[in-house]
Amino acid sequence: MPRIDLRRISRRDLALVGVPALALVVAAFWIAYQFVRPAPPDKLVMTTGSEEGGYHGFALNYQEILARHGITLELRTSSGSIENMKRLNDDDSGVDIGFVQSGTGDARSYEDLVALGSVYYEPVWVFYRGRDDSDRLANLRGLRIAIGPPGSGTRRLASQLLEANGALAAPTRIVELGGAYAAQALMQGKIDAMFSVGPAEMPLVRDLLLAQGVRLRHFSRAPAYTRLFPFLALVKLPEGGIDMTRNIPARDTMLLAPTANVVARWDVHPALIDLMLQAMQEVHKGPGLFHHAGDFPRVRDHDFPVSPEAERFYKSGPPFLQRYLPFWAATLFDRIFVLLLPLIAVLIPVLRYAPALYSWRMRSGIVRWYGELKLLELEIKERYDPAQHRQYLKRLNELEEKAFVRPMPLHFTDQVYNLRQHIDMVRASLGKLQPPA
Repeated sequence: MPRIDLRRISRRDLALVGVPALALVVAAFWIAYQFVRPAPPDKLVMTTGSEEGGYHGFALNYQEILARHGITLELRTSSGSIENMKRLNDDDSGVDIGFVQSGTGDARSYEDLVALGSVYYEPVWVFYRGRDDSDRLANLRGLRIAIGPPGSGTRRLASQLLEANGALAAPTRIVELGGAYAAQALMQGKIDAMFSVGPAEMPLVRDLLLAQGVRLRHFSRAPAYTRLFPFLALVKLPEGGIDMTRNIPARDTMLLAPTANVVARWDVHPALIDLMLQAMQEVHKGPGLFHHAGDFPRVRDHDFPVSPEAERFYKSGPPFLQRYLPFWAATLFDRIFVLLLPLIAVLIPVLRYAPALYSWRMRSGIVRWYGELKLLELEIKERYDPAQHRQYLKRLNELEEKAFVRPMPLHFTDQVYNLRQHIDMVRASLGKLQPPA
């Protein structure tokens, strides 16, 4: 004996409700997918500076931190800030991020670059030979001055400072040397003065402060320079700050300092920007010779617009998931969350209203049958035609058959039985009108 399934449902009605609901969910999934960024790449390329400079030294620290999270930071040396900006602005260079000295950038010329923040003060070190105790750069007029190689931020800033003091043009002799090469030339007496921009930790700073016959220029008019060049800050190198035992320097020395800034292309993956910001904080959050703990990293320079990730980082700290999960897990869950959020927003109303819509379709079918029964009853009562008696009975039987064979969930069975009872009532009324055979 075949088994009777009392939980029959109408596949047609289920399809009419389920297919649109499924299409809505699929559409929500597709729309959400458009906003899901691909997984972050496992490599970043950073343009730094010369190998002996501060930029490259700090970049090596970043490299070590990112490696702990499975990200390779490839470092490319350069002549300095100007070359770094050109690389960052070149779509074919492959460079994602780099150091830029404040005052050298121009957002109008480099529209695709965003700032991640300033990481430290890098003072302008002006070393010179001789016994001149004057702190005026104008006294360098006519001397042999190394201002850094082309493409460096040092060269640009030195040119600005010398020009402001009328010491850039002839008879001054400009030498295109920088870093350790310029320091060696100065100690050997091949040049008379040199400019260098970078942190006090650079080896050449200590070497030159200890060198015989080499002196460090003091900027007594530093406040005036900061007004003339707003990207410069006034910092003090305290007496004995480099070497307490030898008391180097022998007096407090006022210096001018731009900030070192980390700048990125606008299209660098946000997760990598967040990770880079965490590396910057780990390296630069402590105190230094020219700043207190917590002064860096932060937004101090406004040559470029600040990236949205950096703005959020400085207000709220690292992303929530990256505080508690490994980097790869945090980025995975972040992508899944972006995908699931709109799906959940669609699924909740779909799961809530789809059953109600299906019930409405079931009830509407029963109501429609009741409508047919009522019309037939009125027709029999008001316009009964004995010749149509068998046709009336056939229509009642067909209506009852439709109610019987229609797949219907179990909880609608009572309404179907009520309908069949009412069909029997109309059939009984019709029987009383049947003419004698």
